[in-house]
Amino acid sequence: HRVLKVARTLADLDASETVGRIHLAEAISYRMSSERMAQAA
Repeated sequence: HRVLKVARTLADLDASETVGRIHLAEAISYRMSSERMAQAA
């Protein structure tokens, strides 16, 4: 659910009416990097 919200925000920043694959991929990459940071802490 969070990934979709981030993807929607990225699409909004991109002035896109729809959430595309690129937005989802970017949102997933942010999620994965934040999980790695949490594990390292």
